[in-house]
Amino acid sequence: MAKESMKAREVKRAKLVAKYAEKRAALKKIVNTGDAAEAYEAAQKLQSIPKNANPIRLHNRCKLTGRPKGYIRQFGISRIQFREMASNGLIPGVKKASW
Repeated sequence: MAKESMKAREVKRAKLVAKYAEKRAALKKIVNTGDAAEAYEAAQKLQSIPKNANPIRLHNRCKLTGRPKGYIRQFGISRIQFREMASNGLIPGVKKASW
C-alpha cells in the first residue's frame, strides 16, 4: 500500500495539469511558432506556471493500492492486483492461460 500522502500528491498534480492544460498549450504554440520577441515573452509566462502543472510529472498509480510500479494501463491496476483479481475471476474476459 502506498502512503496516503503520495496518493494525494498525485491527485493534486492531476488537478493542476487539468487546470493549466489550455494555458500551457497556447503558450507552447506561441513559443514554437511565434517570432523571437513573442516566443521569449511566452516562454517567460510558461516558466511562471507551477512545475506540477506539467503532464510529464504525472505518474500512473494503481487505483486500488497506489503502487507506482507494475502498472497495467488497460485495467488501471498494478500487476499484483491484476493477478489476484484475475485468479478470483473478478475481471471479465480474463482467465489464466493454459496450453
